[in-house]
Amino acid sequence: MIDRSDEERARQAQNLLSNELFVESFNVLKEDLMSRWSASGATELEARESIWLAMRLLDRLRVHLQSIVETGKMNEALAKQHPFI
Repeated sequence: MIDRSDEERARQAQNLLSNELFVESFNVLKEDLMSRWSASGATELEARESIWLAMRLLDRLRVHLQSIVETGKMNEALAKQHPFI
């Protein structure tokens, strides 16, 4: 049986990933973090590590949302192929 909440989550995640303000926010944050990392000195290890972790978290958030969308698409395809499962 297909969980309809997965479909709703996929729709919401897709809406976020398609939202211009959301995409802009991700891009601005990523650019800001890259700029900070580039401007940091080689001896600022803690700052550089914090920036690197923030960039990874930003990437993980986007990947998680994309994963929710893909799960929804797979569930939708499964429901079409096997409507009684």
